Amino acid sequence: MAATPTQARTSLPRTITRVFLGAFLLAAGTAHLTVARSEFAAQVPFWFPLPTDLVVVGSGIVEILLGAALIVLPRQRVLVGWIVAAFFVAVFPGNIAQYVEGVDAFGLETDSARLIRLFFQPLLVLWALWSTGAWRDRRLLRSSGEHQRH
Repeated sequence: MAATPTQARTSLPRTITRVFLGAFLLAAGTAHLTVARSEFAAQVPFWFPLPTDLVVVGSGIVEILLGAALIVLPRQRVLVGWIVAAFFVAVFPGNIAQYVEGVDAFGLETDSARLIRLFFQPLLVLWALWSTGAWRDRRLLRSSGEHQRH
């Protein structure tokens, strides 16, 4: 009998980094709604079709929910890991826009600082996938879905 994603073992370092990522997202989401709202608004591309404040508030709420899920839903960690990774990919155009448009925010006041920051987004994706075991256990998630359909 194959293990399900909820039965797959997770190492202590993965658990610690998953919980830390969850706390990071909770803090970032809270900052979206409070003290860093204008900083996050600077990252919304000018061409994005929704109102800037709606994007900032919405993404803040999503970050809070994802951060909480990383911490309180360990049995769903594989699915949550994929969703968090997808979220990091989805917000990457904002980071690119900040670089291309030359917008100062978060202390990134030079083109080189904004460019260097772009290289950290893929690390966040990898962090989400590694800390949840999502990449390692992707076959388990797929086989679990197949068993539920039959």
